[in-house]
Amino acid sequence: MDPLDRIDEIIAMVEQARSVPMSRTNFMFDRGEMIQILDELRAELPGDLRKAAALLEERDRIIDRGKREADRIISEGETEHARLVSVNEITVSAEHEAARIIAEARTEAQRLREEVDDYVDTALANFEQFLTRALASIERGRDKMHALREIGTFVGEENERPLPF
Repeated sequence: MDPLDRIDEIIAMVEQARSVPMSRTNFMFDRGEMIQILDELRAELPGDLRKAAALLEERDRIIDRGKREADRIISEGETEHARLVSVNEITVSAEHEAARIIAEARTEAQRLREEVDDYVDTALANFEQFLTRALASIERGRDKMHALREIGTFVGEENERPLPF
């Protein structure tokens, strides 16, 4: 019989026991029968108590293991969270730095492009002036040659210098 059933049986016996005359709290029952039931209960309890204690110890070990595992998972989660936040911050910082460098490079490229354009424009203007003077000199030389041919002589002037190219 189960120890709890035994305890229920003892309670039922106490409830059904005859009261002692002139008392509501005192009762009578068969001493031998009660001792036998309590001895049986005592014999059954140690095994059940050991089983219950072992189950409680196992439960405590499982709970402790679960708590340690939960703490480990939480710790790993916090570490991973910190790593991801750090990586994200590094990525955002790197993207901002890259955008700044690109903007500076574009500004510098535009400045250099403008400087090159100015240099080329100046060089072409100087070359244009040189060519204009050369063409004017050539035109004057041809005009002189045609004029001399018309008058019949082709004699160069002494103070004329050859073209500088």
